[in-house]
Amino acid sequence: MKRRILALLFALLATQLGSLISPAYACGCGAMVPDGMSRIGVDREVSAVRWDGRAEQIVMRFTVGGDAKRAAWIMPVPGRATVELGDDRVFRDLAWLIRPERKARTYFWPRDSDWPFSSGSSDGATAAPPGAGAPAVGVVGREQLGDFDVARLTATDPDALRDWLESNGFKLPDRLATELKPYVDQKWEYVAVRLAPKEQGKPLRGELDPLKIRFDSDKLVYPMRLSRLARTPQSLGLYILADHRMEPSSPIGGAAPEVTFAGTVAPEGAVGELTGGKPAFLTAIDQRFPEPSRIDGDHELRAAPADTPYRRAVYHDELLTVGDGIPVWLLTVIGALAAMAGAVTAAFVSLRIRRRRATA
Repeated sequence: MKRRILALLFALLATQLGSLISPAYACGCGAMVPDGMSRIGVDREVSAVRWDGRAEQIVMRFTVGGDAKRAAWIMPVPGRATVELGDDRVFRDLAWLIRPERKARTYFWPRDSDWPFSSGSSDGATAAPPGAGAPAVGVVGREQLGDFDVARLTATDPDALRDWLESNGFKLPDRLATELKPYVDQKWEYVAVRLAPKEQGKPLRGELDPLKIRFDSDKLVYPMRLSRLARTPQSLGLYILADHRMEPSSPIGGAAPEVTFAGTVAPEGAVGELTGGKPAFLTAIDQRFPEPSRIDGDHELRAAPADTPYRRAVYHDELLTVGDGIPVWLLTVIGALAAMAGAVTAAFVSLRIRRRRATA
């Protein structure tokens, strides 16, 4: 078993025996290539990663657009992998776990929507701010999973890998072989996927079925190097379920990763199945890659210095009131007016007393 950990994989592919041009897009987990002169783009990539220090499980889902009716995709993995269909509910459950905390934030003076300016009320919401054998290419396994035709491969030569993929319907650009060479040198393996559409002739659009990959590894790695081939900005979202808060060791050429949630969770449902029913520390990370060509390696994730929790907050602005909803500002104004009236009355009484004394 290889001693490096992988992260994610997703898949979108197709059976196309025609020639392909250089990829219109690549995704954060590997290389994706459309057929012919068509185009395909990843609007959003979301991945859930479970790592217990010994093995990694990745569930990936892409939302794609474009006019491609077929596409090919390959993902390097650091060890022998198993592949199965993922549970789409995992992303719904994770979105619920990281939902923002609602907090009330009061203000003193009335606003346009408050009495006496208006009889209505309004809410203000702001958010504060996841070893090859003797043959050049070996087929470890091949299976049909829903819409996906998945091949698990080993390779000692990037050109041989490319040739095998092309002979089996995975027509990939020549320059992809260059980007694959570092993985070949490290003796990584590959998951190659092609999409077998249910409805022939329709373009690949919307959310694709998630795939789940598992392999042994003592390090958490998220393959990103192949995303250097992308022609448009890339967006990566990671949900990491581990024993501690996790963080990328470097931005690898992208914008600074943004943590959108960090905290211990006791998940149920699909996420609970991913963690084996055990509590885990969930770290949700978003990252953008405005210039994919600057990506200089794979994400290596490590434990953060401390398991500091973080949760976004959505503030509900409310007029400060007391009792049965009486505005504090109104009581303050009434009190101030009463005090002024009292002072005026006292001054008037004092003036009358002085006049009486003066005429006595």
